[in-house]
Amino acid sequence: MKAIVYTKYGSPDVLQLKEVEKPTPKDDEVLIKIHAASVNAYDWHFLTADIFLVRLMGGGLLKPKNTRLGADIAGRVEAVGRNVKQFRPGDEVFGDIGHGGFAEYVCAPESRLALKPANLSFEEAAAVPMAALTALQGLRDEGQIHPGQKVLINGASGGVGTFAVQIAKSFGAEVTAVCSPRNLDQARSIGADHIIDYTKENFTQNGQQYDLIFAANGYHSLSAYKRALTPKGIYVMAGGSMAQIFQAMLMGSWMSETGGKKMGGVSAKRSQKDLAFLK
Repeated sequence: MKAIVYTKYGSPDVLQLKEVEKPTPKDDEVLIKIHAASVNAYDWHFLTADIFLVRLMGGGLLKPKNTRLGADIAGRVEAVGRNVKQFRPGDEVFGDIGHGGFAEYVCAPESRLALKPANLSFEEAAAVPMAALTALQGLRDEGQIHPGQKVLINGASGGVGTFAVQIAKSFGAEVTAVCSPRNLDQARSIGADHIIDYTKENFTQNGQQYDLIFAANGYHSLSAYKRALTPKGIYVMAGGSMAQIFQAMLMGSWMSETGGKKMGGVSAKRSQKDLAFLK
């Protein structure tokens, strides 16, 4: 089969299309014929090692330990291992498999997959897992979202942000979307109650406060986010600039208040149960 491989960190120029051996599923794995795969920032980080922590977190210190990229996939089951109970050949599935999706076939544990929604194309389904899981787990688990809350999504037009707007609405929140001028109509179309053009207004300085701020993109200091929270508000960092990510990691718990405002982040976990919920 054909697959995209890379043997050193770098720009997309290091990617190669190669003929490799077609995999065989282990006892708890499913062999999938890939119909679509999506590209996430996750793939970019593992390609370039632009965040040095990637090397320390199993990516490989001097060169990539795993030579295949592609976490989010959608496709059709071709074969199953003997212990697989949930899927059979012919099933259409989607999921975040971690790596290896940029290929004609891939093997993945059945626990990382769910049946593809019948009303979505393979391309649409492949765009869901990592971004939507990040939004769901950030809002529900870290943000403790509940009906009637005022929720602000910073970076509402990106992959995670567009899911966050829709998921927050599904939980009954009043949603404010922050995005660029060219994405205002999109934010409105996916359900945002209020929209802020960040080129014209800084939401951390307008006096408004929110029960939950979900930062998928865009940079503000932690102190600025904290100012825009209600007394028991929660800030959840899900992406953005390196400065924003490291501030949340290194200073979030220190800047949180006992019984008051909480500052933290989310790192999405693969979850078959949550994939089914999103479906």
